[in-house]
Amino acid sequence: MSEEHCEKCGKPRAICVCDRVVSLPTTLRVLVLRHPQEDDAILGTAPLLAASLPSCEVRTGLSWASLAHALDREDADPTRWAVVYPTKIDPTVSAEARERPVLVLDRKGRERDADAPALEGIVVLDGTWSQAKALWWRNPWLLKLSRVVLRPREPSIYGRARKEPRREYVSTLEAVADVLPALGEPETTRDQLRRLMRTMVQRYRDQQTR
Repeated sequence: MSEEHCEKCGKPRAICVCDRVVSLPTTLRVLVLRHPQEDDAILGTAPLLAASLPSCEVRTGLSWASLAHALDREDADPTRWAVVYPTKIDPTVSAEARERPVLVLDRKGRERDADAPALEGIVVLDGTWSQAKALWWRNPWLLKLSRVVLRPREPSIYGRARKEPRREYVSTLEAVADVLPALGEPETTRDQLRRLMRTMVQRYRDQQTR
């Protein structure tokens, strides 16, 4: 690792935010499937999640045979995991539910039953939008998971620092930060994660203006 990069997060030292990381224990587990090309993204947010959430695991690659392989756990139960990804919403889902910032559906796009097994974790796909789609198509086992559909409350913290294809698209960290409170984790976890990302983006902008 170059002296110009942090040994922990791999980011250029000028934008490293390891000095601002706070450990945020969560009951819900987070599995980040990271596209290999995202490793080179200076403003990628998966390292921030891994540093902040003890329950977060990051796997870099294009495909895994199953959830169990991705987690390296033989007892992984797909019925207790959800993937954060846009999906077709079944017509039976109420208009009120469709307006929620975070909507949890079953794998067929219907509202998840209240008596369904409690979710153990969420899977998020890390990369550009085209890279995330590639991960989706290369891992058909994701179709067995429940779905989480996001309607972000705010535009991405990236702003012009890293362009998203649509206004409602946000970073991996922002997606996780929004989902966690909706699934029972403290709102303070969302606040701290977003604060950390803002610091990184601001340090990046400061470097660009020098």
